[in-house]
Amino acid sequence: MTAMTLSDDQAQAYDRVATMLQGAGVDLHAGVVGPDTGAAAPVLAVLGKAGSGKTMLLAMLTKALTEAGVEVVSADYEGRKRKERRTLAVLAPTNKAASVLRNRGVPATTIHRILYTPVYDPEYERIAEWLAGTGDRPVIEGLTEVALDRAKVFYDTVKSIPGALASAGLRGSDFIRGWKRREEPLDIGFVDESSMLDERQFEDLKEIFPTLILFGDPAQLAPVGLSGEMTFNRLPKGQQLHLSRIHRQAQDNPILDLAHALSDDSLTFEGFERMIEDAARRDDRVVMAERVEAGLMARSPVLVWRNATRIRLITAFRAAYGAPADALLPGEPLICDGIELPLKHRKKRIDLEARGLIKGAQVIYLGPGRKPGFSRLHVIGAEEPQVSAASIVKIELPDEEEPFIPFAARMGAAFLHGAAVTIHKAQGSQWENVQVFAPDLWAASRTGRMESDVPLWKRLAYVAITRAEHRLFWVVRNRLSRPTEPLSIADLQQGAAPLHLDAEEAGL
Repeated sequence: MTAMTLSDDQAQAYDRVATMLQGAGVDLHAGVVGPDTGAAAPVLAVLGKAGSGKTMLLAMLTKALTEAGVEVVSADYEGRKRKERRTLAVLAPTNKAASVLRNRGVPATTIHRILYTPVYDPEYERIAEWLAGTGDRPVIEGLTEVALDRAKVFYDTVKSIPGALASAGLRGSDFIRGWKRREEPLDIGFVDESSMLDERQFEDLKEIFPTLILFGDPAQLAPVGLSGEMTFNRLPKGQQLHLSRIHRQAQDNPILDLAHALSDDSLTFEGFERMIEDAARRDDRVVMAERVEAGLMARSPVLVWRNATRIRLITAFRAAYGAPADALLPGEPLICDGIELPLKHRKKRIDLEARGLIKGAQVIYLGPGRKPGFSRLHVIGAEEPQVSAASIVKIELPDEEEPFIPFAARMGAAFLHGAAVTIHKAQGSQWENVQVFAPDLWAASRTGRMESDVPLWKRLAYVAITRAEHRLFWVVRNRLSRPTEPLSIADLQQGAAPLHLDAEEAGL
C-alpha cells in the first residue's frame, strides 16, 4: 500500500521510519503496538525542499501510528499515565507553524506546550477524561447537560480539550491551575519545521523523546546564532533521509519552480528576476508588481528583509487608509508580541493564552472594548476567534527609537502592527497571497553575505516565495497602491460565534 501511495523516495523514508519504530515496539506494517523496548534510537531527519512531500509523509505516518493504537498527546490535556500506553507528539517550533499543520488535519502543537504542561483542576479534569474516552460522563455543579453535550460535539469535531470546555462556557482559568515543566519523558516525537530549532530546544527534545524524527527544509533560514547551520546538519549522514522534488510537481506550480531554481549556484539576482518575469507572462499565479497592494496587507503581511523597510511600509499602509495617529481602524492587522502581566495575574495570563493570544499569533483589530485599553480582536486560526482583551498596541515609526502607543491598558496582551513582517518572522507561516518586497532582497544580494555557503539573498528569497500558497507578488518598486475600498471586518464576522468578553471587562 505504501508503494502505491508514495513516491519512491518517500516509500524508502517511510520504511526506514517504520523500521526505527519497530525497534521501539511499534509495528506500522502490522498495525500492532507493543510495550516500549526502552531503547533510545538515533535521531532521524527527513529532509527536503518545498514540494517534496515532507508534510504528506508526516501526516501518513501520524495516521498509521494512531490507527495502530498510539495515542496523540496534544498538550491541551494529558490523561493519567497508563503503563501500556504508547504516545506520539507532533510538534512545531512556533504556534504559526503548528497551525499550518492543524489546518491540514495533523494534530500538532508547539514545542513549548510539550515542555510545559497544564495542571487541571481535579473537578474539570473529570470532563477532560470523559471527552478523551478514559472516564464516565461526569456531573459538574454549575454545568448543565446541554453545556456538556455542546463540549462533546465540539471535541468530536476538533480534538481540543480547552476548546471544548470553552464551548461549554468555561474560561481557561476555571479549569487550568497553572503550568509545570514536564518531568517524565514521552515516547515518539515528530518535529516539523525543524530548520527553526535552536540548540537548546534540540537538547530538550532528545531528553523527552527516546524516538525523535525531524522534518525539515535545508534551504530555509537557520535560527539566529547558528551561522546558517541547522541542527539536523550536525547529524551523521546515515541519519539524514533526503526527499527529492516529486509531489505537487504535476500541478506545474510556478512558485515551486522558482523556489527550486534558486539551488543553481550560477544564478544571479538579476537572472532570478528574469525568471520571475518569464513565469509571470505564462501564469497568473506569479505577478511582477510595480507597487505594494495595500488591500492585501490587511490579511497577509508584506515580507521584507530589513526592519526599517517593515516600519516604513506599516507607516505607509496606515496613511493610505487614513488611520488616525491616536487610534486603530477596524480591520488593521496585528501580531501578538507576548503577554505583559506580573506573576500575580496568573489567571489572566492563562485566559489570554487559552484564547490563542500567544507570541506570534496573527490578529485583526475589530474595535475598542467596553473599557479603556481593551480591544475586540479576531485571532486568526483560533477555534473561538473573536475575543476581547486588555491590549498594549505598539506602532513603530520611521527614525524613532520609541514606538508610538495609540492606546494601552496598564497590562495585557502586547501587539505590533502586522501589515509587514520580516522574512525570518514569517518562517513557518503560509498565506494564500504573498507580497515579497524585492528591493530588500536586491540589497541583501549586494552585501555578498553567505549562510552555510549559500548567498543570503537566495535563502531569503526561497523562504519568502514558499510562504505563498496560491499567488506570489514580486514587488519591484518602493511604492504603495491606493486602497480601492476602506478597511472592513465583514469577512471575519460571517458566521462568527458570540464575542467572548474578558472577565474584567464584562464586570464579572
